[in-house]
Amino acid sequence: MKAVRYFGHKDVRVVNDLEKPVPKGDEVLLKIGGAGVCHSDLHIIDEGTVGDLVFTLGHENAGWIEEVGDTVKDYKKGDAVLVYGPWGCGHCKPCQQSKENYCDHQSELGYGGGLGLNGGMAEYMLVPSSRLLVPIFDLDPVIAAPLTDAALTPYSAIKRSLPKLMPDEYVVVIGVGGLGHVAIQILREMSGASIIACDVTEDKLAFAKELGAAYTVNSKDADAAEQILKITGIKKAKVVLDFVGATSTIDLGTKVIGMDGDLTIVGLGGGYYQYSMNGLPFGVTMTNPYWGSRTELMEVVGLASQKKIHIEIEKFDLGQANEVYDKMRSGKIKGRAVLIP
Repeated sequence: MKAVRYFGHKDVRVVNDLEKPVPKGDEVLLKIGGAGVCHSDLHIIDEGTVGDLVFTLGHENAGWIEEVGDTVKDYKKGDAVLVYGPWGCGHCKPCQQSKENYCDHQSELGYGGGLGLNGGMAEYMLVPSSRLLVPIFDLDPVIAAPLTDAALTPYSAIKRSLPKLMPDEYVVVIGVGGLGHVAIQILREMSGASIIACDVTEDKLAFAKELGAAYTVNSKDADAAEQILKITGIKKAKVVLDFVGATSTIDLGTKVIGMDGDLTIVGLGGGYYQYSMNGLPFGVTMTNPYWGSRTELMEVVGLASQKKIHIEIEKFDLGQANEVYDKMRSGKIKGRAVLIP
């Protein structure tokens, strides 16, 4: 079996000699249709955040059921499904609420397939429990694979703030990349707030306009905050969604967030915020949400099935994994890259 394997810090290889897994119990073997490529992979590869583990990469996965274990119910060979990414214990209170992304035992179990455990950048993927599957019906698995993170993560972050996203408010989206370009579409469909998109390249800003942003600001500009405040007026932005997470973007968010607003930092850019009493307006909530729940993934599938959102994808062969990672490092991927076995 062919797979993209992580062997340690900056060591990723495409191998051809893995044994095809055989499911037992509640396990499910998936024939992979597509595996999304995420910036989180680069944190693993370039920074060695998972230590000395050896595993198959890929945490955005979709395909068709190939074989099921002897206790699996309600799934059969050929069913098209997504793999829910965060794998919890399945038994604690957050897991019982479908929030395995916040499992009480996450520090003991790892983060899921492709994030320390074997993922889906392979011809086949063994999913440890059928509870981690979400049907996609007639959606193409190649197109649907990134829904599991590139759509689920911004959807969950936005859902937290929906009561504040009224038609008389402004929402700022920082970073129009794999997650940010989907966030703009979700905001367009689910909220009445005017969208202000920020990025450092003009082509991504033009893309944001096509997707529904009312305004765009180049965040490289020295007066980016002033440009945003000229749009929002004295009330500032009610919600800021930072899909970069660098110190510079966090600083930008703190300058434009209004009183009782939500400053949501989704990106893993390694930035920091120095708290001071007068650093934020009163009532601001600063959060760093992680992924989303399985039920929210079902809701995301609903949005995609109704063609209310789409993920801009570039398709690559599984063997091009390292080439794709190089393109990501240099910012040359528009939307999301998907590897196809």
